[in-house]
Formats: sequence, C-alpha cells, structure tokens
Amino acid sequence: MTEFLVSEVRVGRVRPLGPRAVPSGIRKDRVAEPIAATACGLDGDAQGDRRNHGGPDKAVHAYSAGHYPDWANDLPDLAPQFRRGAFGENLVVEGAAEADICLGDRWRLGGVLLEVSQARQPCWRLNLRFERPDMARRVQATGRTGWYFRVLEPGEIAPGQTARLVARPHPEWSLDRVWRLLYRDRLDRPALAAFTALPELPERWRNMAEARLANGRTEDWTRRLETPE
Repeated sequence: MTEFLVSEVRVGRVRPLGPRAVPSGIRKDRVAEPIAATACGLDGDAQGDRRNHGGPDKAVHAYSAGHYPDWANDLPDLAPQFRRGAFGENLVVEGAAEADICLGDRWRLGGVLLEVSQARQPCWRLNLRFERPDMARRVQATGRTGWYFRVLEPGEIAPGQTARLVARPHPEWSLDRVWRLLYRDRLDRPALAAFTALPELPERWRNMAEARLANGRTEDWTRRLETPE
C-alpha cells in the first residue's frame, strides 16, 4: 500500500469535556478549505493538555475510517457515536490502517511532507468522550489507535487529497508490530533493543523501551487509562 485518501480534515478548539469540564480539544470540526500544517500542527487546532498531547511528535493525528464499523459492531449501544472525527483525529483516512503504516514512513500530502512518529497511546479522555469508563483500554486492546505524524515540510492540506508514500526506512516496523511489542510481547528483549535503535523514535518511547530492558517489567498504565476520580 503506497497511498491513501484523506477524506476529511478536522481541527478543534479547547472545550470542556465530561462532568468535571476537563479542558480538551478532542471534539474536532470538519474544514472545507485548505489549511496550513506546520511543525506544531494544523492551523486552528488546539489541545487541552499540552504536556501529553500535541507538539512536534504529535502534530497531526490520523485515524482509519475502516475502524468505525468494527467499533459499532463491538459496542452497538454506542453505534451512533462511531462516526468520522469521533476519536479526535485531524485526518480521516480511507484505505489504510495500522497494518499498512510503518514507523518513519514519509508521506506527501498536498504540499506537506509528513513522517510517522508513533501510534497513539490512548488516554482516559476517550472514556469521557464516549461516556464509557473502559474505552481507552478497549482502544489499546484492539490496536485501533490511529497514529501521529510529524510535519517535516509545512504547507497546506485539504480534504480529498491523496497521500503518497515517498520513503519507508523501516518496513519491518509496522504499527501493528509496535502494538504487539507495547501491549502483548512486552518484554521481548531483542525486539525492544531493535525498537530503541530506531532513529525516528520519540524520546518518550525510547525511554519507555529502555526502562523495560533495564527493569524487566512493564510500566504502569493506570494513570493514562483510568479516569481520575
């Protein structure tokens, strides 16, 4: 797979989320016209928690539209909520999912050059978004996480454009393989060592993998996945 369609582009301002009005930019609206993409993300897009969201390694979030029927099948009571944009994505992707995307991939989308930096690690804001306390854990368990791009060359992107693969330096590191390493084969030492050697890996992910190698145990996911009391 060397190309995919971006059927929608979305941005969102910070708004209150959930019963405690947590600041969040997860609700994103469609844009119809070309929009600027820079190293900091899309023009007009915002995050409520800049420590854990946004920044150069998480500038643009993409999500496969092919996942929505699966979610509706898994959770029929929430089926009306599983529509494009529901997971806070900037790009709604047609024709590609995590198995088709590799760490370090470079994709040309309009005038913008994007680089795959990491898969999304879901957090508890998804629990609030869908009013279901286990939603973040479900996203993690299924591998339907979406992924993040860095913006290497800024420019404009627009809905309806086709992204084309221009470089794949690590074809052995699909996001599906990354998911298996992070959440299934969590202490596979040879794989962890190879993972830490990837030059495009975000520092936080490298530190995480190095800690697993050093300590022989997996980090605690509770604060990321469980909604704070």
